[in-house]
Amino acid sequence: MTAAERFRAAVHGRDLAALDDLFTDDVRLYSPVKFQPFEGKPMVLGLFGVLLRTFEDFRYVGDFTGTAETSADGTTAPSAVLLFRATVNGRQIHGIDLLHCDDDGRIKEFTVMVRPQSAVHALGEAVLAGLVADGLVPAPADQ
Repeated sequence: MTAAERFRAAVHGRDLAALDDLFTDDVRLYSPVKFQPFEGKPMVLGLFGVLLRTFEDFRYVGDFTGTAETSADGTTAPSAVLLFRATVNGRQIHGIDLLHCDDDGRIKEFTVMVRPQSAVHALGEAVLAGLVADGLVPAPADQ
């Protein structure tokens, strides 16, 4: 079973322990709602805990495999694109997960892209609230 297949099964099963086994210790996740990546297994797993609670009716609807250049070091890595659909706070989301793997078949880089912009905004608000609630990031300062 490929890393993408194992990842897909873990997400569908909401199995954070299986995700833990799939990520490298220095995994980076590039989010559509944050300029800087989430870095390191503890932070990425914490984010997935929030995402698994936030997405409603999440399902993968397709996949592609090949190779692609990574963002972190510019190397070419085995890669997979998983297409998904979900709902967040009543907003329909179409998105892709782009996974880059290391030589051992573990996910070292992960990029999420979603559309439309209104869904990105709803997702960003919901994820921030979850990250704050879980103590992974500080609450934003009142303006």
